[in-house]
Amino acid sequence: METVILAVVIAVVVLGALGGLIVGSRRRKPLPPPPPTTPDITAPPAEPHVGDEAETPRDEPRRTIEEVDLPGGPAPVVVEEPPTVEAPGIEIPEPTAGRLVRLRARLSRSQNALGQGLLTLLSREHLDEDTWEEIEDTLLTADVGVQPTQELVERLRERVKVLGTRTPEELRGLLREELLKLIGTDVDRTVKTEPEDRKPGIVMVVGVNGTGKTTTTGKLARVLVADGRTVVLGAADTFRAAAADQLQTWGERVGAYTVRGPEAGDPASVAFDAVKEGKEMGVDVVLIDTAGRLHTKTGLMDELGKVKRVVEKHAPLDEVLLVLDATTGQNGLVQARVFAEVVDITGIVLTKLDGTAKGGIVVAVQRELGVPVKLVGLGEGADDLAPFEPEAFVDALIGE
Repeated sequence: METVILAVVIAVVVLGALGGLIVGSRRRKPLPPPPPTTPDITAPPAEPHVGDEAETPRDEPRRTIEEVDLPGGPAPVVVEEPPTVEAPGIEIPEPTAGRLVRLRARLSRSQNALGQGLLTLLSREHLDEDTWEEIEDTLLTADVGVQPTQELVERLRERVKVLGTRTPEELRGLLREELLKLIGTDVDRTVKTEPEDRKPGIVMVVGVNGTGKTTTTGKLARVLVADGRTVVLGAADTFRAAAADQLQTWGERVGAYTVRGPEAGDPASVAFDAVKEGKEMGVDVVLIDTAGRLHTKTGLMDELGKVKRVVEKHAPLDEVLLVLDATTGQNGLVQARVFAEVVDITGIVLTKLDGTAKGGIVVAVQRELGVPVKLVGLGEGADDLAPFEPEAFVDALIGE
């Protein structure tokens, strides 16, 4: 029995194997034909390097440096030098001698207002009360002032009465004499800038805004330089940056050094440093331009007094010049009074004293302050500041 079972199992195995061979032969596909030869392998494109074109490099004929045609040489590199900024040249101011020659021509335009007007009235055949009142009005209109006008009219009355017959030449000589008496010919009008015991001389310039104070300081520097002096300028008007710039410009024109401080700084400190610098440099004169104080501001006027006190820690002031606008007339006298209370005014500078001004202000301001007019501004030119000479002034008023 066991033999029968074993035979059956062997038969089944043999039949299964034959069936698998038949099925496998049906599903088998034919193999592809073998390749004829070895295929060509193309290398991948090379990665471009810095500066190379992004494409496959190609073999191209290359030339040596000897074969390359070079240009005739490198073009010269032209380096343009920056333009040289030349320092402004130092001007040579006009000498002070003879400056008043121009004053005659300028004041001659206003002769009809004072000098010629008086001569015309005095030449009338009959000098009645109405004529003398006209003479008084002419003097008052010219800003001579009430008290000086009354004195002049009284003296003219007496001399005309004694003179009797009056020729034009006699009247001109009479009027010239009386005007010179009012103005004063025996007063020292020298601007004191040369103290005997020390250097430098110290001059402080004061005045209300708009009178030409800073310009006058610059022009005075030109006058001193023209006379052979060395100058340091102190820009103590720290409330106006333009004032310091303006003063420095005036100084640079004539070679004068300017000491200035920060805007809105302490004016007294700037004035102190200016005198100190002047001493160290050994200059002849220090000019200090102060702020144009409004005469109604008590605090500001006190500060001006402080500037004076601080400067005098170095040495006493030699001059305190008050700058007045000759065209303001009696208003200028009000300003003069207030300044005189704060600082000791030693001299007056009258600006704009040309054909548009009223010459009588010279008499009035001297009477008011008891100090002489020392300098006059004749116009807007750089050298239109001149020492005041009474004779030349009167001659310009009444003509020759």
